[in-house]
Formats: sequence, C-alpha cells, structure tokens
Amino acid sequence: MGAAARSTLTPADVWADLQAVRARGPLVHSITNFVVMNLNANVLLALGASPVMAHAHEEVADMASIAQALVLNIGTLDAAWIESMRIAQARAHARGIPVVLDPVGAGATPYRNLALASLIDTHAPSILRGNGSEVMSVAGLAAATRGVDSAASSDDAVAAARTFAARTGAVVCVSGAIDHVVDADGRWVRLANGHPWMTRITGVGCSATAMIGAFAAVQGDAWRATASAMAVMGVAGEWAAERAQAAGGGVGRMQGELLDALHLLDEATLLARLRVLGPQAKPA
Repeated sequence: MGAAARSTLTPADVWADLQAVRARGPLVHSITNFVVMNLNANVLLALGASPVMAHAHEEVADMASIAQALVLNIGTLDAAWIESMRIAQARAHARGIPVVLDPVGAGATPYRNLALASLIDTHAPSILRGNGSEVMSVAGLAAATRGVDSAASSDDAVAAARTFAARTGAVVCVSGAIDHVVDADGRWVRLANGHPWMTRITGVGCSATAMIGAFAAVQGDAWRATASAMAVMGVAGEWAAERAQAAGGGVGRMQGELLDALHLLDEATLLARLRVLGPQAKPA
C-alpha cells in the first residue's frame, strides 16, 4: 500500500501522504470520547477523510468491516465502551487494518490502566499516540499525571516509547513541544512544528490521533504515516494560531482556523514551515 520502509522522512513524503488522504478519503471508524467527538469528526472532514463515530455493540464489528482504519480513544471510559472497543479491535485485527490507540489519562486511575492493559494484551495496536506521561505509564514506568494532562515532557518519554515499540511491534508517537515517532526497528523522527495554544483547545491531541488513523489507512508504512500526520497537524496548528492572532483572536478563533488550515494547506505552505529534526534513526 505504501512505499518501502525507509529511516528518513522528507517533506515530499508528508505532502504525498496528505494528497493520498485527500484523494482517497478513507473511512476512519472512531470509538472515541464524548468530549472530542465533534472536533475529531470535523478535523477528519477538513483533512479530506471520512469519519464515523460508532460505539454500539450491535454494529461496531460491521463498521470495522467497512472502515480503512480504527481509532480507539479511552478518554471517557465505561464498561460498555471498553467492550465495544474489544469487539471492533478483534474485527480490525482479523482484517489487517491499522488500529490506533490513544491512552488518554493512562496512569490516572487503576480502572483506566486495567482497561488499557486488556486492549493492548489482547491485540497490540498498530500505533500508539499519547503525551509523555501516558506513554511512560503504558510502557510500565511510573509517571505523574494531572488527569488527562502530562506531567512529563515528550523528551522524557522517548526511552519508554522505544520499550513499548520493541515489546509490541507498534509505532509509538509521543506528542509535546517536540513530537517523537519511534518504531521497533529503531527509526526515530522528531517534529518541531506546533504552537502552545494547541494545548488550550480540548481535543486537538485526540484529533491528531484520528488523523494518524486517516494517514495509516492510505500509507502502509505505519511509522511514516504517523510522522506525516503529526507533521501536518503541527504545521496546521502553528499556522492557525498565527492567523487567529493576526485577526485579534485567541484560542476560540484558533479552533476554526485549525479546520481551515487543514482544509487549505498547500504544498508551498507545508514545505516552507515543516521542521523535521534528526536523529531519524536509532543512534549507534
């Protein structure tokens, strides 16, 4: 489905993957939380993908049967939702479509940790995206959390991300001021786009996870798909903040500007703004 795996990410890769999402409009099945459903769906639509938010036991297997990617987000948990995730996850695994897991609030409560362990131990996700504290918790390291917010930087969690990737084979993205994307083969890319205001809008991180689902649906290299999605979100986020500030607005205006940025992002803007940092491979 995608190009052969490489240890580098180029701006041309990111643009090609964004064009593929826009051209193919993949159906992304999200079992996500109440807080972020609307923004996640609108982000996917602005990007060019097709969202479906379905969580009833009676239909999640059927929905996962027609989707090109499955996104699981544990932000607002209950037993029924966890079971829906298991059902959809089993169908997605059987079909071989990518499964992206967002471990929102990992480490905050024993119930949340048990739910995550159950999902991961049954079928490891293709891709895991979380903040520093979440990734450290999922990897089995002690990490302080503030509800669903991180008390650790993304840099602090790189070793934990590598540990989880090696154990499960999943690609891991640690998001933060610098986004890190690692895989079990030692590939590692750092992305330096974004804006602090992105942390002031509920659901931007969860929407990045949904975007990863869309990119993984059209790009067979999960590491590249994850990095491309995070690169696009970072560029769109900083552009949106600048547009909001220029209009005299704040984070409220920025939310709308973010959707516009994802919809209107062109090659010249992406190439001019994208900041991909090394190392892109595991150091010797």
